[in-house]
Amino acid sequence: MESPTSFLREEYEKLVERNLDWKLLVLEGPSAPRSVVDGKEVLMLCSNNYLNLSNHPDVKAASKRAVDEYGAGSGSVRPIAGNMRLHEELEEKIAGFKGCEAALVFQSGFAANSGLLPQLVEKGDLVISDELNHGSIIDGIRLTKADRMIYSHCDMADLDRVLREAGKAGYRRTLIVTDGVFSMDGDVAPVGEIVRLAEEHGAMTYVDDAHGEGVLGEGGRGIASHFQVEGRVDAEMGTFSKAFGVVGGYVAGSEELRLFALNKSRTWLLSGSHPPAVVAACIAAIEVLEREPQWVERLWDNTRYFKAELKSMGFDTGVSETPIIPVIVGESGVAKALSERLFKRGVFALPIVYPMVARDKARIRTIMNAAISREDLDTALGAFEKAGKELQIV
Repeated sequence: MESPTSFLREEYEKLVERNLDWKLLVLEGPSAPRSVVDGKEVLMLCSNNYLNLSNHPDVKAASKRAVDEYGAGSGSVRPIAGNMRLHEELEEKIAGFKGCEAALVFQSGFAANSGLLPQLVEKGDLVISDELNHGSIIDGIRLTKADRMIYSHCDMADLDRVLREAGKAGYRRTLIVTDGVFSMDGDVAPVGEIVRLAEEHGAMTYVDDAHGEGVLGEGGRGIASHFQVEGRVDAEMGTFSKAFGVVGGYVAGSEELRLFALNKSRTWLLSGSHPPAVVAACIAAIEVLEREPQWVERLWDNTRYFKAELKSMGFDTGVSETPIIPVIVGESGVAKALSERLFKRGVFALPIVYPMVARDKARIRTIMNAAISREDLDTALGAFEKAGKELQIV
């Protein structure tokens, strides 16, 4: 008799045939501008650790102290016996940093999107989503019983059209959901205009700011600060796994939002609380960013330099407005070949291929880091130029 799990191997082989399988490389040591991957020292150009805070001495020290004071974990979910003072201190820090009344910490950004979005709208409601929103937003929306509409990417005329159609349909509640920074192209949603349209049409707004924190706004406070609409976005989702260099997600907004989320979000209610070491590191990362804004400035200095040099060589960096800098090469095979040649030259930057992007938009997605030196950037640029010429990209 055939094993009931034989389909697993068959499905995996189909992925291999289509070049859609992930081959995991091993990071041997900290994620830093110079890292060791599969035994090879490389320049790290594909980590979301924008500000290198995962290696900041204050962040590491706070994590170590928390273990001695609070132990390794709580052994519970927060609603029962796992709600430590540290968790609430982190939420107070988030609220202050984002200029909101309150915040609620989730296990991850994915848990926040998949746990809260299904609760904000239900049958008889409407959710309106940007066509290029992140997969965790899409999965959260799929869990709702609300009707769904899509608007063209960052197209405010189309969003206005959809909102007008929704108004005529008589939905009870309408929710607009968008990424703040789009992770594949590095472009920025016009959140100021989205908020204005939402207010005009009586809709709620939900912004995933995962790639905006530590990058945009005053001192890296994110996209609401960037567009000066603090307090006007109904729900801001964020993460600690990128610019803050740790792990975890959160939602920030009103006190009513926090109370609603902690009573209704099953991903929060049924997930164990963050270990004290993680929570303390997140608190310390916010504090570092508040007193050392120079890391954000250095990130942007590196971004402007690297992007300009790539363009001068003839590489296509698309519509990037942020430290996410795609090098668009077209075919998936070319992107993979470029990544392999870069790795041989000591540059770690992975390919992004279909179906993550359109078939003719395969790319190497580079991400800048505040702590990488100009000398190392020049080394990386040299590797791009040589590999690009070998593959006849430039």
